Amino acid sequence: MLNIVLFEPEIPGNTGNIMRTCVATDTILHLIKPLGFSLNEKYIKRSGVNYIDKCKYKVYENIEDFYNQNKGSFYYLTRYGHKPHTSFNYSNKSENIYFIFGKESTGIPKEILKKNLDRCMRIPMTDKVRALNLSNSVAIVLYEALRQQNYRDLLFDEPHKGVDYLEK
Repeated sequence: MLNIVLFEPEIPGNTGNIMRTCVATDTILHLIKPLGFSLNEKYIKRSGVNYIDKCKYKVYENIEDFYNQNKGSFYYLTRYGHKPHTSFNYSNKSENIYFIFGKESTGIPKEILKKNLDRCMRIPMTDKVRALNLSNSVAIVLYEALRQQNYRDLLFDEPHKGVDYLEK
């Protein structure tokens, strides 16, 4: 199972967008406190549109609480990583894979990253920006893992208008 972990997220719009992406990909979202917003705020609901109630998510008191409750392979997204996100193998569909993203202002704390250097990764980019938007980064990494898993049970055709919508 694929999992997205947000360490102390600060911006409600990013978390709302990530919730929508998690619903679209049948991915579980893990939120580690403190959160920079209330999950009941209108900003979260606006960003996630009508999909928030369909999002599978869990909130943790701190990183230790998260680690104690979850087992699997942990990958850390950081601008300081030396390996691209595409250099890891995520193809095992039965493995619990966790992609951990840090808070928007400061990322994942250095002491956590130092303990996990072999699992730190970076999305390649130019030197003109420090980092991509959090919700964009989640989508890029998540869809690479889904690609490696042949998109699991996700739909390749739009289910509401019909498979032959463009041909009509």
